[in-house]
Amino acid sequence: MRFVVLSGQSGAGLTSARMALEDLGYFSVDNLPPQLWSELLRTVEQQGIHKVVVVIDIRAGALLGEVEVVLLALRPFIIYLEAKTDVLLKRYNLSRRLHPLGMGNLLRDIEQERLALAPLRDRADLVIDTSERTPRQLKEALEAALGEEESFLLRLFSFGFKWGPPQDADLVLDVRALPNPHYDPRFKARPGTDPEVAAYVFSDKNQEPLYRSLLATIGLSAEAARQSGRAAYTVAIGCTGGQHRSVAVAERLAQELSSRFRVELEHRDLEKAMVL
Repeated sequence: MRFVVLSGQSGAGLTSARMALEDLGYFSVDNLPPQLWSELLRTVEQQGIHKVVVVIDIRAGALLGEVEVVLLALRPFIIYLEAKTDVLLKRYNLSRRLHPLGMGNLLRDIEQERLALAPLRDRADLVIDTSERTPRQLKEALEAALGEEESFLLRLFSFGFKWGPPQDADLVLDVRALPNPHYDPRFKARPGTDPEVAAYVFSDKNQEPLYRSLLATIGLSAEAARQSGRAAYTVAIGCTGGQHRSVAVAERLAQELSSRFRVELEHRDLEKAMVL
């Protein structure tokens, strides 16, 4: 079990850090009372979850007094985020949010919070000053500290325009210009996963540049998404019914792109198309 406790000052990037750890596969819980951490770990392990992060900060109030005993018993990896006072003041002024302590004086709230969290900071395995870090740089620091790297996911799925366009794709591609097996009695009832059907779809060599351009577009777009810090990118490939051309193209794309990305492939409308 990999157990991480994430703590730090309000405004120092706790939300960004928690989301980054979730992208790395961590099950996260925000401000769970410390006396319940042991039960949490037992429960999630029974469900096959082996990476957990618990966030605890000044909102825990009096429960912070229980943390030290629990930390000694569970020995988690503790990450503490902080930032310079002037940076925190600027962030709060820009966001117009109230500090959790809400004592009416933001500077006093920040200093009181720093004192209250000092025991957690002293026990931290990693202290990160986020004053000059972007969310992406914070994510990279967490990856390096934990010895993990986010596994970017390229999602490819085929669909049929007759069943409605996708609503959740980052990029939608149309392959209806390719030869259509629907009009050949040998292939009409067979899916695009069939090697003979796929060969028919790609039989017109004049259309090969179209496929190569789709491959290049997806590769460039997915790489740009990965470099920007995204965890996943979704591409939808459509034909009329979602049985032949889009399926064959998605299968070929998945095979060729798998050397560059972790690829997940789905044929959204294949079963519906095969019933008709």
